[in-house]
Amino acid sequence: MHDVVISGTGLWVAPEVITNEELVASFNAYARHYNEANATAIAAGTLAAVAESSVAFIEKASGIRQRYVIDKAGVLDPARMRPRLAPRGDDALSLQAEIGVAAAREALAAACRDAGDIDMLICSAANMQRPYPAMGIEIQDALGAGGYAFDMNVACSSATFGLEQAVNAVRTGSARAALMVNPEITSGHLAWKDRDCHFIFGDVCTAVVVERADDARAQDQWQVLGTRMATRFSNSIRNNAGFLSRSEDRDPDDRDQLFRQEGRKVFKEVCPMAAEHIAGHLQSLGHAPADVRRFWLHQANLGMNQLIGKRLLGRDASADEAPVILDEFANTASAGSIIAFHRHRADLQPGDLGLICSFGAGYSIGSVAVRKR
Repeated sequence: MHDVVISGTGLWVAPEVITNEELVASFNAYARHYNEANATAIAAGTLAAVAESSVAFIEKASGIRQRYVIDKAGVLDPARMRPRLAPRGDDALSLQAEIGVAAAREALAAACRDAGDIDMLICSAANMQRPYPAMGIEIQDALGAGGYAFDMNVACSSATFGLEQAVNAVRTGSARAALMVNPEITSGHLAWKDRDCHFIFGDVCTAVVVERADDARAQDQWQVLGTRMATRFSNSIRNNAGFLSRSEDRDPDDRDQLFRQEGRKVFKEVCPMAAEHIAGHLQSLGHAPADVRRFWLHQANLGMNQLIGKRLLGRDASADEAPVILDEFANTASAGSIIAFHRHRADLQPGDLGLICSFGAGYSIGSVAVRKR
């Protein structure tokens, strides 16, 4: 068995920003048009009116102030309200592969590695733009990486579950260096016409290099002390889009063909699960939550992270102990905890203990305990 380190991370950020003010203006224009067009049915009580949104509602509900997206114009067009993306031919690099390559190259540079040093690549994200060939294999080819590649999906926990696969492969010797990539184009499966969730997501891609400690070249190295994964089935976060939808004569814009959740139920059920999971993982490693210098938590909702921090520490966690990036990026599915780690680790000292944790649909929870070398 080999000691394993995280030796580099990378981040690709979508080129356009949508502020809450812009999003609310677009949504409310849609709501007014919908209500006017359906005034008779609404008055008769056979159809519900669409309530308008507000900046105050969004920020109180989530802590989100803006988000990055690949296409702003399509999302903000009240007559469309979804990204407008140009189709690409089979001989062109796919969009998810393109952003995956960008994040991967940054992670490789941080690890002082070339793509040829990689012998395992995992593309792990909440949604893939196609079933096959695997996005991971396309990214592997575009980078010039060796070994093997594959895709996996555990919704918002995809990154931590992907890290466990990478860590175990390196630890047991089936790979010397692994690259885990999370291309999250969440704007493509968000229901922008739903007031309860139209503000939630943003587009990014993260990447992480995992390798044997005795091979690592980077100055910034994080020893992986252990990983822990857990799942419990729930319908509270769900997306029914799939290859059988056309056989069911489904409209791709049907509400259940996009992201949907029972937000209050998710909050109530996931927060205690995540806190118990983290505490149990730390205990198995001989540590208590108070020993952790920094928690890099899934960035879905500010209130959730505050409650999890309080359950773990018995008090409010400071921004230094549990940094927040969702105010800028919104919920980026599996990438959120990795963005937090990418952006907020440079100040830690050798010996400092940290924990990366993500949680989401499934339900699924994954955690990775690390120590600064």
